[in-house]
Amino acid sequence: MGLAIVQVDAFTDTPFRGNPAAVCVLPTPRDERWMQEVAREMNLSETAFLHGESDGFGLRWFTPTVEVPLCGHATLASAHVLWEDGHLPRDRQARFHTKSGLLTADRDHGWIELDFPAKHAEPAPPPAGLAEALGAKPLYVGRNALDYLVEMDSEATVRRLSPDFTALTKLPVRGVIVTSRAAPGPYDFVSRFFAPGSGIPEDPVTGSSHCALGPFWSTRLGKSELLAYQASARGGVVRVRLAGDRVKLGGQAVTVLRGELV
Repeated sequence: MGLAIVQVDAFTDTPFRGNPAAVCVLPTPRDERWMQEVAREMNLSETAFLHGESDGFGLRWFTPTVEVPLCGHATLASAHVLWEDGHLPRDRQARFHTKSGLLTADRDHGWIELDFPAKHAEPAPPPAGLAEALGAKPLYVGRNALDYLVEMDSEATVRRLSPDFTALTKLPVRGVIVTSRAAPGPYDFVSRFFAPGSGIPEDPVTGSSHCALGPFWSTRLGKSELLAYQASARGGVVRVRLAGDRVKLGGQAVTVLRGELV
């Protein structure tokens, strides 16, 4: 008998929007090489692998080319699968033991709220060629342990970016977060996320980038609760709530495909 694998669109309630992730719940842990090969076969921005532990689930995330230390949308997808497929009672918190420590997920009136560590970006000098690679001049550049965070002058600028991915691959970071205040409307800020060095030219909706975007925009806008839109071709909505050194990320999810690894 094969292993079930489920594909979920995260940070959306509409199929074929948001960010797709594959989720595989394992009876026992598997070796890293096998997980990487499965992620390459799935060819999604992230494939999540879970196995039961005494107080929750072990969780690891793989792009088609590398393992990553933190991923929001595949954690959201994992919680969704645990509840939907009966691995966890719907009224119980999902607890994940990861390379970024303990992460949790709770159901909240049709949404799922993740508890992630804040990843503050400190001001940093722009790396050589960044503006040229993005095709626009930044207002601000910051950096944390994972990514560069780049502020642009407007939502229109963020939306029309067409980066040089080959140039971005040379940067010594997981990826580049590009953001601006949102145009008048329901959202506080918009963003896009480029990670060609991790095998993902543009990620459709990135939970972990909001661990940096939340503190960044909370300070600038004077708000602890924000509504964000990631302006990729698929698009997705993220609720962001600051809680000390943690960031609460809210999103929805929908199952689009079920299969079996044979």
